[in-house]
Parts: sequence; structure tokens; C-alpha cells
Amino acid sequence: MPKVVSIHSYRGGTGKSNFTANLAAALAMQGNRVGVVDTDVPSPGIHNIFSLEPDVITKTLNNYLWGEAPIEEAAYDVSANAGLSGDGKVLLVPSSVKADDIARILKEGYDVKLLNDGFRSLVKNLQLDYLFIDTHPGLSKETFLSIAISHVLILLLRPDKQDYQGTAVAVDVARQLRVRKMLLAINKVHSRLNFGALKQKIEETYDAPVAGIFPLSEDVVQLASEGVFCMKFPDHPVSQEFQRLAQQIRDTD
Repeated sequence: MPKVVSIHSYRGGTGKSNFTANLAAALAMQGNRVGVVDTDVPSPGIHNIFSLEPDVITKTLNNYLWGEAPIEEAAYDVSANAGLSGDGKVLLVPSSVKADDIARILKEGYDVKLLNDGFRSLVKNLQLDYLFIDTHPGLSKETFLSIAISHVLILLLRPDKQDYQGTAVAVDVARQLRVRKMLLAINKVHSRLNFGALKQKIEETYDAPVAGIFPLSEDVVQLASEGVFCMKFPDHPVSQEFQRLAQQIRDTD
């Protein structure tokens, strides 16, 4: 059965879009058809990581939400851009980067039920094995929808006091929404920290499993979102951690 995976963080700056792109690519490398929807409509950006240039984007998630096009018309095959070969595919639904479109959707909002219908349509019509939802940071009714329909929710946080407090709120909301499977992932962890002790502390604090710990990497920073890191550097420790997490997602019932 296809799985819906939401990637969320309470605060911005956690590296959520990069994280989503790399995990999606890691699953696609294993021969899966993976959809990615950028629901961060106020500040879209994951299209950059998949090297999808704005001048070739004719339809976006916004057009679907405004009733102007089926959502499948806004799905772009970015597999070759990411460096994938073989059976695995990544199909990306970007949000509009046009200032007028962002202003309009912030002013008018959109029908959350329509977004849910769009997710179902993508899974069915594109024959997806996984659908990744790259959420907007914080909590909103749109975020609640993504969390509620997900088979797996990954909460991304940094080892930072502000992230700790915000993540506690997100964990509580996820439990109230009875999310089926919640995993924590810790990003941008300084090499001087004890990873084992950090994992134990986080799991005890939130009573939820830590599925991955991703080190703060100058190599990732140097790539500057110009490509999918785990595709360009598959043997890097960061890439190997994504591969391990992808396997955990596959093994999730």
C-alpha cells in the first residue's frame, strides 16, 4: 500500500526541505515511485534542490488549489535532475514562487479538503509508492491535515532549546491527532556532541523513537541546495544516514 509521509518542524531553519528531498531520493534509489508536494506555499523552495527552474514550471500546486488545473498537471518528473536512473522516480509538485501568487494564497487561503483530495489523486493516478509532504513550519489547519492523514510523520529538530520547546508542542498535537507512526530526526548536530547520549535524551523527553541523527556538515552547506546531496555523494556519512532512514520507512507497517 502507498504510504503518505509528512516532514514537519515546529520552527524554520531546520533544513526540512533538504531533508525531504534527500529522503525522497533515497527511497527512489531503491526503485520506488515517490511523489513530493511542496505545501510550504508562503515560502516554497524544494524545487531548487531538484534543479527545477521556475521558467519551466507552467503549473503549480497553487493552480490546482484555485481550480485551474488537475494536480497531476503540476507534477514534474525530476528524476534525471536528481541524478536517478533505473526504475525509481521522483515526481515533484512545486508551489508558486511568484510574489502575486504567494500574496493571493496568503490573503484568500485555500480549501484544505481540496488539498487532501489532491493527495489521493496523486497517489492513485501517478501510481506512487510514497507521497512526501513538505510542510510549512509551525502549526496551522493545513499542517493538521497533513499530520492527520499521514502513515508516517517525521518531526525534524535541531539540538537547540527553541527547537526542543516547539517540538514538544508538535508532538502533543500529533498525539491528539492520533498519527499512526511518529519518528523524530535530529539535524545539524555538532560533531562534538555525544550522539548516543543525545538520542537517549530526546527519546526520553518526547517518548518517541529517534530514527536518524544527521551531523552538521560543511559539505552539505557547500552544496548550497544546488542538487540532492545523497545522490551526488552517496558514500558520505550524511547520505548513509538517509539510506538507513529510508529503510526504516520501508519497514514501517
